[in-house]
Amino acid sequence: MSRRRKELPVLEQIEITDVAAEGKALVRVDDLVVFVPWVVPGDVVDLKLTKKKHHYAEAEAIKFHKYSDKRVEPFCRHFGVCGGCKWQMLPYSEQLRWKQKQVMDSLERIGKVELPPCRPILGSAKTREYRNKVEFGCANKIWLTREEMKEVESRQRPAGAVGYHAGGAWDKILPIEECYLMDDENNRLRNDIRDWAIANGLSFFDAREHTGLLRGLMIRLSNSGEIMLLIQFCILSEEERRQAMELMEHLKGTFPEVTSLLWVNNTKYNDTFGDLPVEVYSGEDHIFLHMEDLRFKVGPKSFYQTNTEQAYILYKVARELAFGDTQCNIHNGQSDKPLIYDLYTGTGTIANFVARGAREVIGIEYVPEAIEDAKENSEINGITNTRFYAGDMKDILTDEFIREHGRPDIVITDPPRAGMHPDVVQTILRAAPERIVYVSCNPATQARDLQLLDADYKGLCIQPVDMFPHTQHVENVVLLVRREPLP
Repeated sequence: MSRRRKELPVLEQIEITDVAAEGKALVRVDDLVVFVPWVVPGDVVDLKLTKKKHHYAEAEAIKFHKYSDKRVEPFCRHFGVCGGCKWQMLPYSEQLRWKQKQVMDSLERIGKVELPPCRPILGSAKTREYRNKVEFGCANKIWLTREEMKEVESRQRPAGAVGYHAGGAWDKILPIEECYLMDDENNRLRNDIRDWAIANGLSFFDAREHTGLLRGLMIRLSNSGEIMLLIQFCILSEEERRQAMELMEHLKGTFPEVTSLLWVNNTKYNDTFGDLPVEVYSGEDHIFLHMEDLRFKVGPKSFYQTNTEQAYILYKVARELAFGDTQCNIHNGQSDKPLIYDLYTGTGTIANFVARGAREVIGIEYVPEAIEDAKENSEINGITNTRFYAGDMKDILTDEFIREHGRPDIVITDPPRAGMHPDVVQTILRAAPERIVYVSCNPATQARDLQLLDADYKGLCIQPVDMFPHTQHVENVVLLVRREPLP
């Protein structure tokens, strides 16, 4: 005899009160915290529980009794299906307010350390078309809404789609007609590739069968006008190679503004191409992005902050806090230029950005290719006081390494979302720099690390920076200074 799963209840006339992680909102019903997507504080809704644990639940709004007066009309036709810009129904001023609240909630709740007042969050001047990089997948299985499924019942489905992976369906692509994350060049390129492929009988990738020629594409734009377009193919025959090169020739002739036209043959069981050779069909194998008087060479595998203008704001904040910021009443107090360690340096953007104010900058990064980019970017800009090392941070940054290269006056750290390894934190504590500038894309793990540093360091500045409008993501910079001078 089968046991039927117990039906979860519907909660009626519930007013949404707060914003939570992952772009969801929340409400507390008695002792139960309920997380709900696609709603905003002030909405009054009926909630159908979809998952229930002891102290929290997840739910979907099945009926709206009242819309919040904070709501605005989403500007993208794909909103609510594409999961990329979950906060379009919130005015940007409200998005910034909630992001700053999330930063402070994380630091206070998790860090549990004494904190300075938070500076007002620095919003993005552009709230649309702000990205310099977008990636789209290709698939022969198409994610359709219920309405779209009814429309195609009487006619043939499209042969394939180019767009974003649909949530909960790893083998399906949501076809994107217009994306506002990048300027209109992304729409022209993506839609032309889709239309030409369908018209000329190119197959689209089937993730289950691992066949199909057209697999994905990446577009990068430079603030100097250069454009990179990379196509991922899955070429399994000479006929498919011929078709792939016909598409590349079409793109070369149709879009002469593309300065770096690249392709890669990816027959692996994942979409990453970091370990694969990238072929140049025409133009250069890179573009340049500019920041002040610096030029940064960016290849298809390079990491660079995807919001160019806000990256400059973020790095300016880091530089100001590293060298002394009058708003915080802090000054370097050193006659000599400082020795700076730039941890998780990536392609050396921050390291090169602060190098002219430093005696020397030592950058450490896990990815060897990124370190080669960092060295090349120093060379391109005539910067001679940087040194870069590749390897796992906890293995490279040791007491012996610091004895060899010198005790840092300043540590700038910009770790991944997981934060810093405990061994790295302990090494920093033993190195005892005058100050630490901690740049984070995850205030929760930043708060955890601040707690570990708290015995020796106190926070003097908190500066959130919004890099990704219409999403829940936020960067945060914290300045820490040593509590006691070295003997």
